[in-house]
Amino acid sequence: MKIETEVISNEIIKPSSPTPDHLRHYQLSFLDQISPPTYNPLLLFYPADGDVKISNIEKPNQLKQSLSEVLNLYYPLAGRIKDNLFVECNDEGIPFFQAEVKCRLPQVVENPDPSELNKLIPFALDDAEELPLGIQYNIFECGGIVIGLCISHKVGDASSLFTFIKYWATTARGEADHISRPDFISATLFPPINISGFQPATGITKEEVVTRRFVFRSSSIEQLKEKCSPASGSLDNQRPPSRVEALSVFIWQRFTAATKVESRPERIYSMVHAVNLRSRMEPPLPEYSFGNYCRIAFTIPSNDTGEENYNLASQIRVSIGKLDKEYVKKLQKGGEHLGFIKEQAARFLRGEVIHLNFTSLCRFPLYEADFGWAKPIWVGSPSLTFKNLVVFMDTASGDGIEALVHLKEEDMAKFQEDEELLQYIVPTKC
Repeated sequence: MKIETEVISNEIIKPSSPTPDHLRHYQLSFLDQISPPTYNPLLLFYPADGDVKISNIEKPNQLKQSLSEVLNLYYPLAGRIKDNLFVECNDEGIPFFQAEVKCRLPQVVENPDPSELNKLIPFALDDAEELPLGIQYNIFECGGIVIGLCISHKVGDASSLFTFIKYWATTARGEADHISRPDFISATLFPPINISGFQPATGITKEEVVTRRFVFRSSSIEQLKEKCSPASGSLDNQRPPSRVEALSVFIWQRFTAATKVESRPERIYSMVHAVNLRSRMEPPLPEYSFGNYCRIAFTIPSNDTGEENYNLASQIRVSIGKLDKEYVKKLQKGGEHLGFIKEQAARFLRGEVIHLNFTSLCRFPLYEADFGWAKPIWVGSPSLTFKNLVVFMDTASGDGIEALVHLKEEDMAKFQEDEELLQYIVPTKC
């Protein structure tokens, strides 16, 4: 449904204490430098019947006070990004918008339109320049609330945003002593280099991209996992495919079937998966390590075994497995990887390679973000600024998966009508 919002206030939230002089220059890492200049958004939906001890008048004040405290530890977020090199941690603060939404929250949650959800976040996603973070507090006619957040990809990945939300919510509940503090050592692990000749904005699109949300129940996912498992009697002892592997295979196949794509000598089609590097480092990094610790695994599908689904799931696993400790060591040197991504960007711009990109936000504790009123009834994302992108998120029940698919308009028209796709997704409510 269409969403109408009106911003009724806008203020700047600053850290409650000044940032010490020795922390006022936060160096971006190599991985920060090559990250796209976009915002990572998230939307947290809270019911109208939350904790009645905290009124809707008091809630924004509680959020702002706790946010001011959290910014003492997440001090780069209250600064300003400079020249893709560093954050000037000058305590200028972050924008906090308050908006009224001209409908009831259940009307949005029952059948969300990702393109309309962009009205609930504070920034245009492709306008990430100086501001590292923004918040929009949305109040619905029924009293329901949505907190919309945007974090610049130049300072942190999705995992960084989630740990920030976790710390903020814990602080709002008065329980911050029970949670680990963030560390900011990414530039030490991945020292910045001169990236001249590489454009981090490569892939951000201004053309018309249509975003649709497809929901897969756990029973459908299990059927797709079974399709990707070794044939009966096989001697292959590999573990069964994961939910994300099985869904990646299925969506890839429906995408290629709908758009009739085929790899040719002059054009290659590939699957690309975002991979969190924290657990792949030596020693592994804790979840509260702030920054961009994410790279991508490329899979060029080949079907030469007679077991198409299983073979493709195995290829994905192998490709992701290559992002191991040795890969990270090479990545820390920077130069070799920069040459690789420059070549990939050039091939992309020449139209020689077509990617279908996958990002999984599953298994993150998004539904634990309790600011003292209630846990969210739904966590979602608006439309993003890339085409040929699939974002996986857990359903509110935790056993299904939502797939947010971004395609060109003509490709989406074919994809969303694919008969096999329609057999596995939850029917959309009209």
